[in-house]
Amino acid sequence: MGTIEENRQLWNTSYNWPMNGEEWSNEWGDAETQWFGAILPRIWAFVPTGTILEIAPGFGRWTTYLRKQCNQMILVDLSENCINACQERFCHDAHLRYHINDGISLAMLDDNSLDFVFRFDSLVHAEAEVIKTYLAQLAVKLSRNGVGFLHHSNLGAFQQAFELIDRIPAELRDLVVDNWFKSDRHWRAPSMTAALFETYCNAAGLDCINQELINWKRNGILIDCFSLFTPRGSVWSRPNQTVENTNFMQEAQLLKCLAQMYSTRSFPVH
Repeated sequence: MGTIEENRQLWNTSYNWPMNGEEWSNEWGDAETQWFGAILPRIWAFVPTGTILEIAPGFGRWTTYLRKQCNQMILVDLSENCINACQERFCHDAHLRYHINDGISLAMLDDNSLDFVFRFDSLVHAEAEVIKTYLAQLAVKLSRNGVGFLHHSNLGAFQQAFELIDRIPAELRDLVVDNWFKSDRHWRAPSMTAALFETYCNAAGLDCINQELINWKRNGILIDCFSLFTPRGSVWSRPNQTVENTNFMQEAQLLKCLAQMYSTRSFPVH
């Protein structure tokens, strides 16, 4: 998995953003369908709200929807290229603020100022120490009843199995390894797990209240996790609820079919 500097180099210089990030929504048909079919149903209880922080927005694939769900929105990214692209794309939105950070710091944000924190996709590349650092800061930056939704890696839960597989000669691997474990690891952070996320929340004074373990790219291994968290004692606090969703990509397939009929892009007048 790449370092913070390697991530900055990739997203700031090497990657050319051919569809402004919407290329990563192809499995759902388009970003619009993915937002309304897969993302909004998971966060609808917490929006609209006052102030939203989006970490690592890229070229604004989700910003275009989140900006309509708040009074003020803050975008923080380690890539100057991404922040510049968002500033240009949303130049008419006076309630958006922008910051370039070092990949871990949220020092530019006021304490107790955030009502909702969001990230889908980007932080799956973040190693455990980065997630731990963000959570420690968010414990201070969130409002009393603020909530965070972060999509992060769970690859570390399978790291021992992957290390054993990597020792098997390539010519023998097909004979002894289940197809699930032969799939692409999608540049997920190998040090991060759902269990670690809850541990980091507890250490920071946050309650981890929901974790959905999911597969990715028709892969049966639950290498990703959606985690919800809130300050300890907030109105949203409850014991952590964990679910293993091995049908996440089947959900995407269904939404892709629906996108061909119902998304705005499916109509010639769009």
